[in-house]
Amino acid sequence: MCFSATASFSAGVVLSAIGIASIKKANHKSHLLFASIPLIFGVQQVAEGLVWITLPHPDLVNIQKLAAFTFLFFAQTVWPLWVPIAVFLMEKSNTRKPIQIIPIVSGLLVSGYLTYCLMTFSVEAKIRGYHIAYLQDYPVSLRDYAILLYALATIVPLFLSHVKLMWVLGVIIFTSYIVTAIFYEHYILSVWCFFSSIISIFIYLIIAETSKLEKPLPLLKIQNAVYETDR
Repeated sequence: MCFSATASFSAGVVLSAIGIASIKKANHKSHLLFASIPLIFGVQQVAEGLVWITLPHPDLVNIQKLAAFTFLFFAQTVWPLWVPIAVFLMEKSNTRKPIQIIPIVSGLLVSGYLTYCLMTFSVEAKIRGYHIAYLQDYPVSLRDYAILLYALATIVPLFLSHVKLMWVLGVIIFTSYIVTAIFYEHYILSVWCFFSSIISIFIYLIIAETSKLEKPLPLLKIQNAVYETDR
């Protein structure tokens, strides 16, 4: 997270707890990927907490590099694929599903590209004031395309979902990205991941509401349905 090690670890613990609660609240397997998002954000925030406490100590450089790589792996490899697939699995409308394939393809492309960059080009984390800057020597010529594909993969699916509350989450995350880009231009990766992780608390509400509306049939009703079918 962008403020301090304490803030990162605290957010990690809170988000992990919310993630576990969301997973427990989900009563459909198709909801599990989406419900797991706060938990994964929690792991990501713990990783950045380790970046905070290891950067000032040269003797811990190996741990620092692993923690920074873990944070960036989630930010650049996991999220562009996880989000569109999670939303797709929750979709009940057959007319919307074909459209939702587009963000998944976009996520596959940008995730593959950013993973290649992460493994190939130099990456360095630095503390600058109350923020962590990730200096990435990625090709500048493809930067705008990567940003566009990333947004298509992580934000657009929320507006394509049949789940009523999903678009609200999309609006909030998109707004947070704009605010981050304007006020934290040089720390956008760290700051936006922080805002997104806090916003992901809203995911619990979505899972709770969706699970309430899509409760699985009681065993007795299932048995009666089978009996009627046999007749």
